[in-house]
Amino acid sequence: MTAQHIAADADIAPVAALIADPTRAAILTALLDGRALAAGELAGLAGVSAATASAHLARLLEGRLVDVVRQGRHRYYRLAGHEVAEVLEVLARISGRPAVRSLRQSRQARLLEEARTCYDHLAGRAGVELFDHLRQGGYYDGPGLTPSGEQLVASLGVDLEGVRRSRRRFATECLDWTERRAHLGGALGAALTGALFARGWVRRGALPRAVTVTDEGREGLASLFARKELTSLTPVT
Repeated sequence: MTAQHIAADADIAPVAALIADPTRAAILTALLDGRALAAGELAGLAGVSAATASAHLARLLEGRLVDVVRQGRHRYYRLAGHEVAEVLEVLARISGRPAVRSLRQSRQARLLEEARTCYDHLAGRAGVELFDHLRQGGYYDGPGLTPSGEQLVASLGVDLEGVRRSRRRFATECLDWTERRAHLGGALGAALTGALFARGWVRRGALPRAVTVTDEGREGLASLFARKELTSLTPVT
């Protein structure tokens, strides 16, 4: 196979160019928590004017990296799918970490390291530790859940049949870009995280993508895995 044949398989340069712009990268990163945000919100998060953000969003829409959701007269933007989120997470793993120049930035970095969403599943130290307990407890065996694992996630309210009907892969081991170990991704990771939110065991924080494991969540998870305490799920102060 020649270099010309390899290059023709997928034209990645236009997508790479879209992501490479710092403002568009900031917008895409802000959307990594899975929520749809207005152009004004994204402008503030990216540190640019509303007109500049709108111009970049138009290019991201054209490149099919984001979708727009209309509610009446309002327009909200979100990532075009979990595949886009996966690309951004992989880039984060191979990229350098930004320099921390203030106490505020230091605390924000700690919050993201402790617990955050990786698009629609739990990541950070909390996500890695949760996945560790699923594997060490015999609930997850690599390709998927064991029978005891199915009972466990069903007890949390996860509709396993619905998860299996999803067009996404059932379960993936997503390498965490801060922990450098895997957290649970795929349709199962998304459904499990949704169940944790529904129970109030995790809640979104003021910082985009950051989540907090509640007192009820720490107690519930500790009880679920028959452990005294999940030390990595203690809140950042």
